[in-house]
Amino acid sequence: MKPLIVLNLKTYNESTGEKGLALCRIADEVARSTGVSIIVAPQNVDLFRVAKEVSIPVFAQHIDSNGPGAFTGSITADAVKAAGCMGTLLNHAERKIPLEKMQLAIELARKAGIETLLCADSVDEAKRIAPLNPSYIAVEPPELIGSGISVSKAKPEIVTDTVNAVKRIRNIPVLCGAGVSSGVDVKKAVELGADGVLLASAFVKASDPKAVLLDMANSVRV
Repeated sequence: MKPLIVLNLKTYNESTGEKGLALCRIADEVARSTGVSIIVAPQNVDLFRVAKEVSIPVFAQHIDSNGPGAFTGSITADAVKAAGCMGTLLNHAERKIPLEKMQLAIELARKAGIETLLCADSVDEAKRIAPLNPSYIAVEPPELIGSGISVSKAKPEIVTDTVNAVKRIRNIPVLCGAGVSSGVDVKKAVELGADGVLLASAFVKASDPKAVLLDMANSVRV
């Protein structure tokens, strides 16, 4: 597969409302101009309108492990699909869920016809997740999230060890997250065997998000 860039917009002020939509439009433009695969995960309240505005895949930042019904406040796989999304993140360090709920959520997502990107905080957690057969696994040491220090530089062995461990269990694309801030970081992650990167603040909080994303996309442009 081509290197993939996944942009988690979280719930920053910079990604709220029209500002979040503008970031997604930037990602769409960069994907079209470079040919690099980019996924955006905007705030859940913006999923429907973002999916209508961009041509790149839109993921939810989370879904719950229940189907439709009397579950006030839940985010269901079916609703995410109906909003025009192609997938969801799960088990981010800021929204951890137990293994049994991961399995339920993956099954519901699969039934709804959307992909799943499961976050793992270590090689060991990635090994526990891999048998569940998500669409992607992203390894993100939590201490490096938002640090500006990329895991591909600070702890390259985590990337290579996760890739090797996951591939021994399932042929699942593995992404590298935490601290990814530049094209150099993205290129290094791919050189270490990752299929792409997952990032947030380096793009969302940048003074020039388009320039940052172009730098990253061009670093892995084929």
